[in-house]
Amino acid sequence: MSKELVEHLSQISSLSTEAVSALTSIIHTQQVRKNQDIQQIGQTCKTLYFLKSGLARIYYFHAGNDITEGFYGPFCLIARAESLFAGLPSKKAIQVLEDAEVWSISTKDLFALYDSHRDIERLFVRLFELAYVQTIQRIENLQFHTAEERYQLLMNDQPEVLRRAPLKFIASYLGITQVSLSRIRARRT
Repeated sequence: MSKELVEHLSQISSLSTEAVSALTSIIHTQQVRKNQDIQQIGQTCKTLYFLKSGLARIYYFHAGNDITEGFYGPFCLIARAESLFAGLPSKKAIQVLEDAEVWSISTKDLFALYDSHRDIERLFVRLFELAYVQTIQRIENLQFHTAEERYQLLMNDQPEVLRRAPLKFIASYLGITQVSLSRIRARRT
């Protein structure tokens, strides 16, 4: 089952046959139920996740409000990097929004492969670089775009989120109320 993930990752950065075998050996698969947190607030991130199927989000609470930081579909790297690299408990959680099949990789096992498989290290450096760029784009979208423009960007980049995620999570992701989201949606129909 994990071969499917490794084949996808190999398209991002090439992997030797030995690296494919080593990486495949540390990938675990699990079934996760709808609305279940696969990492909770207060845990230190020590696992990387990829969805085979389903939809997930990273969220946190601010002033008592549930805020969605990002949505993740199949084959997207899901991690709380600020916790992973600082080694500190996270103020964010990872939640699966639909019944999902999830691939998980222990960072301890992954980092142990870096010295003997530089191509695995290059692959994950590339994945973290891509995630960093997405984070910067997200910050810039919130700073420089109107709510309507942010909605359009979400529609262009992740249309499945608009069909599958609860409206309250979409609204919090866009930095608006559900009422404002309803108005934007009504104007577009």
